[in-house]
Amino acid sequence: MNLDPRSPEELIKVLRVAGKKYAESKAERVYLEQFRKSKKAILMKQAEVSGESITAKQEREAYAHKDYQDLLLGLKVAVEEEERARFGYEAAKLELEVWRTQRADERAAMNML
Repeated sequence: MNLDPRSPEELIKVLRVAGKKYAESKAERVYLEQFRKSKKAILMKQAEVSGESITAKQEREAYAHKDYQDLLLGLKVAVEEEERARFGYEAAKLELEVWRTQRADERAAMNML
């Protein structure tokens, strides 16, 4: 059952490209997660509140701010991209393992003759 797999050299190239993309995607996601904290603090500082529980009102205003909502949408996209890149990397690794198994099976069959 040969599914016309790519050569190991091609798979290694795919792994390198996918690994780089995965690393970039993960870095973007982590950056956005950390920046979210800074953005919340900036927005809380900008919030004009008076009266009781100033911190709670500032936090509410920060979470409701359009800039914060936009940041969350960016984080959503970054997580999706990271997972897509991770899946591509893992799929290439599995394809390489299938190729190795097929070659081992072929060698074993030849030795039985």
